[in-house]
Amino acid sequence: MSLITCQDVSFAYEGATVVSGLDFEVQSQDYLCIVGENGSGKSTLIKGLLRLKTPQTGNIVLGDGLRANEIGYLPQQTAAQKDFPASAFEVVLSGRLSARGILPFYSRVDKEIAEENIKLLGIENLKNRCYRELSGGQQQRVLLARALCATQKVLLLDEPVAGLDPVVTQELYRLIEKINKDTGITVIMVSHDINSAIKYANRILHLKNEQVFFGTTKDYLKSSVGIGFLGGERDD
Repeated sequence: MSLITCQDVSFAYEGATVVSGLDFEVQSQDYLCIVGENGSGKSTLIKGLLRLKTPQTGNIVLGDGLRANEIGYLPQQTAAQKDFPASAFEVVLSGRLSARGILPFYSRVDKEIAEENIKLLGIENLKNRCYRELSGGQQQRVLLARALCATQKVLLLDEPVAGLDPVVTQELYRLIEKINKDTGITVIMVSHDINSAIKYANRILHLKNEQVFFGTTKDYLKSSVGIGFLGGERDD
């Protein structure tokens, strides 16, 4: 079943269109990777999917009962966020904020969900440590657990491996793949790492200030868009 449908969507800033022709569907259990050069419209699309920016034209339709506040989001980290003075458990638990509504305190269920996701990410040994004292890879696992606390359907990941070393990067990619396959949670990931995108994702959305490709990874590899982009990116 379609969870997110973009119907001829475009976005603009101050009347100037920055990305257009967005016409695609994200199905339950998909692993979609959004690729394209800097300035191609990827970040703007993310804002639109999160309901943080209204389309200039077209519609973004959420299906299967999905609500915008039920999309687990892992943004790119800022320097201030990396220095956040809280325990890893507190950071993970904060992912339940959108589910609490007006309730002033975390419930027992909230804490149980946080514990479950800490276990799923294999970071039980980190939960009482100060977040800002963790390595970059450990922080990303904590933030991924936090994002999982907000959703049972869709994870939206914005450059989740940016700044990580190659070993930690591959570990995180394998973890994201495991979450997708074992839990059935749909993954939408923005990435500049085209080699990993075609390795893990089953669908590719390529932007160049407009939608220039959407389809299966297999078809992307045979398309003129994919061949051209991979020719400049791969180290084969």
